[in-house]
Amino acid sequence: MCFIYRLHNMKTTYPAMFYQKTLLRLNFLTGALGVLALAGCAAFAPAAPEQIVQKRASEYWQARITGKFETAYELSTPSYRRLKTLDQFRMQFGPAVSVQDAEVASVACEPQKCVARMKIGAKPALIGVKLGTIPLYMDEIWLLEDGQWWHFQEP
Repeated sequence: MCFIYRLHNMKTTYPAMFYQKTLLRLNFLTGALGVLALAGCAAFAPAAPEQIVQKRASEYWQARITGKFETAYELSTPSYRRLKTLDQFRMQFGPAVSVQDAEVASVACEPQKCVARMKIGAKPALIGVKLGTIPLYMDEIWLLEDGQWWHFQEP
């Protein structure tokens, strides 16, 4: 009862101070909710083309390394897939060079085209010669078609 009396007495004695504190609390809560709302919107923001191409390039090479040619083939441009069958794709990347690992070194994008610089660890298949894994760098082209990034290669 004493607390309620003091609170009531405070409101009547110091009304400006009471309302000022209340407004400060409301401003703080409004600001905190605004920050949370912006953070939530950032979580739904679309990924940058560089990030998408980096992920897809990694998927493409992991599929090639593990022999999942169907997956790698599906990441090729639709126009390439209209011209080449899965078997032709599989034959194009035969066992002459054994790729041991691959990683995306960098990605640079323009509006419709990205270039992914790949670091490939390859083991050449030479009869009678034992070579270790040789690091190679190569640039791959990724094209934006129908809202998706696709690996480009000459047919």
